[in-house]
Amino acid sequence: MNYELITKQLLSLLGGKENVISAVHCATRLRLVLKDEKKVDQQAIEQLDGVKGAFSSSGQYQIIFGTGVVNKVYEQFVKEAGLQNVSADVHQEAVKQKMNPLARLAKTLSNIFVPIIPAIVASGLLMGLLGMMKAFKWVAPDSAWIVLLDMFSSAAFIILPILIGYSAAKEFGGNPFLGAVIGGIMTHPALLNPWGLGSAKPEYLHFLGFDIAMIGYQGTVIPILLATYVMSKIEKSLRKVVPHAVDLLVTPFITVILTGFTAILVIGPLGNIVGKGITTTLNFVYDTGGALAGLIFGGLYSMIVITGVHHSFHAIEAGLLADIGKNYLLPIWSMANVAQGGAGLAVFLKSKRTKTKEIALPAAFSAFLGITEPVIFGVNLKYRKPFIAAAIGGAVGGAYVVFTNVVANAYGLTGIPMIAIVAPMGMANLINYLIGFAIAVGTAFVATWVLGFKEE
Repeated sequence: MNYELITKQLLSLLGGKENVISAVHCATRLRLVLKDEKKVDQQAIEQLDGVKGAFSSSGQYQIIFGTGVVNKVYEQFVKEAGLQNVSADVHQEAVKQKMNPLARLAKTLSNIFVPIIPAIVASGLLMGLLGMMKAFKWVAPDSAWIVLLDMFSSAAFIILPILIGYSAAKEFGGNPFLGAVIGGIMTHPALLNPWGLGSAKPEYLHFLGFDIAMIGYQGTVIPILLATYVMSKIEKSLRKVVPHAVDLLVTPFITVILTGFTAILVIGPLGNIVGKGITTTLNFVYDTGGALAGLIFGGLYSMIVITGVHHSFHAIEAGLLADIGKNYLLPIWSMANVAQGGAGLAVFLKSKRTKTKEIALPAAFSAFLGITEPVIFGVNLKYRKPFIAAAIGGAVGGAYVVFTNVVANAYGLTGIPMIAIVAPMGMANLINYLIGFAIAVGTAFVATWVLGFKEE
């Protein structure tokens, strides 16, 4: 494969190098921010050697090359486009500027919560292991194993505001360590840990006419997000006016003291009300709507993926885990994702074009692993009817997992990998998840086969 030739042809079809603002790549795709996407010749790009599909999403124009190829294309592309000195941070900022306000909010929340996923997944698996040890009585109830695993599994949720504070401050343009400090203030040992509240009553501190409930924010999401946003604004404002000679002393001191008071007196209580309101609303819809809620959410989720707003759901799911200890939204999203894979698999078997088959099969399996963009934009949405069929499959699968009360104990995984965070919640939970998986994939596959599609 002649990467230099491909790159030159690609640049020309993108409207010239002057139309390219920045470029990065992931495991399979070249991700570009363009000045004017109207200059792109989509059909010609998809006919280039090595290209498996192309689409525009979340402020980026993305070209699928596949693992092992994309990095070589990228190296040549940045040379030809003169983008060697454009950093990933510059690219991310350029992406945000191309988005509408709602998509920008979703991207911001995604950037905050995605880095925390490993900690949440690890805690979920540890909670599952702990639960099995207790249920099957592998060890005595007062065993050191139980005590230690309980510590290990709950740690991430207890210090969740610190993790979010660090990640959010980084995203908001503040000092991430100051963000962690604000998280530490909101989970300080002097505050009653709500995880162990039980029948205990928090003490009250009288300060400047306020009665402050000395209760912590362990495991919460909204309060620390709001507090870190305010902290970042204060810090950036101070850096504009404080002389450089004393900036290191003055800025952190004033930032922490102002944000600390604001967080404990105003933001914390307000954030708790908002967070509990969101959880209560979702619980009401879930409990009242039942399978109908799953049908609607499962059917519409792929449409939400197209807008990029789905990334913001991590914050909501983290809030559910903190408030009720389980995530009933993720199984619904998973049904929608694997349904896209089922539709893509039908396209692979039904298609007569070699190029379509080359894209559809790996894209479908990617969806089964939780990555849906290749199959949505490269296959199903392109032919329209498979996308509709996938929405039907997602709706039916979503209805089933809600009807059978399938839940997860973490967030961030869908499809086959999600088994790891579904299984710890019980064998019946796992079996119903797998049945829902089969229903979503099978329905989408059959619907695609029946509806058919026209190849260009």
